[in-house]
Amino acid sequence: MKIYDTLKGELVEFKPIKEKEVKMYVCGPTVYNLIHVGNGRPMIVFDAFRRFLEYTGYKVTMVQNFTDIDDKIINKAIEENVPFEEVSERYITQYWKDAQNLNIRASNFHPKTTNYVQEIIKFIEDLIKKGYAYESNGDVYFEVRKFKDYGKLSHRNIDDMKSGARIEVSDIKKDPLDFALWKNAKPGEPAWESPWGNGRPGWHIECSVMSGELLGETFDIHAGGNDLVFPHHENERAQSMARHGKEFANYWMHNGMIKVSGDKMSKSIGNIWLIRDVVKEFGADTTKVFILSKHYRTPLDFTKEGLEEQKKSVTRVQNSLIEAEKYFNGTVPFIKNTEYMKQTINNMKEALSEDFNTPKVIAKIFEVSKNLNKAITEKNEQQIKENYHLIKNEMGPVLGIFEKNEVTTNDSKMDKVMEVIINTRKKAKKEKNYEMSDYIREELKKVGIILKDTPQGMEYTIQ
Repeated sequence: MKIYDTLKGELVEFKPIKEKEVKMYVCGPTVYNLIHVGNGRPMIVFDAFRRFLEYTGYKVTMVQNFTDIDDKIINKAIEENVPFEEVSERYITQYWKDAQNLNIRASNFHPKTTNYVQEIIKFIEDLIKKGYAYESNGDVYFEVRKFKDYGKLSHRNIDDMKSGARIEVSDIKKDPLDFALWKNAKPGEPAWESPWGNGRPGWHIECSVMSGELLGETFDIHAGGNDLVFPHHENERAQSMARHGKEFANYWMHNGMIKVSGDKMSKSIGNIWLIRDVVKEFGADTTKVFILSKHYRTPLDFTKEGLEEQKKSVTRVQNSLIEAEKYFNGTVPFIKNTEYMKQTINNMKEALSEDFNTPKVIAKIFEVSKNLNKAITEKNEQQIKENYHLIKNEMGPVLGIFEKNEVTTNDSKMDKVMEVIINTRKKAKKEKNYEMSDYIREELKKVGIILKDTPQGMEYTIQ
């Protein structure tokens, strides 16, 4: 298996620390609001990557954190005049609702920053003892220039870095590049006792501590969005290696950013897409297929037009699976893997083993779905079984798609709605109101519903 390692800047062969076991950390959300598609992309991508690792025989221990104390959470709590815990717990609960609707599996561990404050304090004390950190007016900073490897992950030269929007500037720091490990509490802010006075953890230190406590001082894969490479992951790596004197994570995987009409998603622009809104309008399968149809490292332009087009393809796959089940009166009989199935599965493994090439697998699923439709039309039972089980029990579950019959959920309601529409059209034709009859047919066609006159009566198909 090969993956692109951000640290090395190239495609490398993946070799876990322990054979057939993978320890993996994925940076989770700061829980001050509902999650958007930018948060959703790493959730979808690395859930699928974990599934693939398990499919190929690895035992995976996956950790995804919740940042439950942060400036944004505090500001939200002040705005609502509630304790900060109320804000973070509310949005953790909402995260789980969105994850469930997306069919994202829970990680093995979901640690919260506030549960690891004492471990964070101990970590910082060790950095001070080793000469990598210093206290200043109740804050504690990591002295970046003491760590000679700084900038290696983000491929930046420390001398070329300048103070800017992503780097805190302060008179109490030795260097503008130094970053906060511990923040002195302002009046009225949540705080914990520490050797440097009451305060709270900095952003970067929490992930170093939680990953180390749960996965060990060195683990296999650290993952997240590429907007986190600098400064977050660069700082994580620096402080962890400074404390332990060894590599922090052996591989770094980063997914590309999501853009909306070519712009980065931003609250100031007002182009934020909430995951729950996308799933509600287009369904979980369409949302996930849309994201997995692009290679995880490339930028993804998120558009309603793109989602609508993808939904048509996804619906065709869903309908083909439903038709196969109907053909066998509910349950498609099991079939032992044939040569055709083995070859298709091997093609999938090869694609996903080459830097997790999900677009190639999505294209293959659509191809298999076409084969399934053809087999149903020709009443070729073996080919129905082969293609159905390839999607339903092999390729789909590896990517976390087509596991549930989303179309079936609303099937009975859809049938009743269509029955009313068809009867209305019949009545219009009987009354020679052909203008209304044609209008109904053409409007349905625009949304992918085709009405056909058959010897058994009028039927509809969804394209």
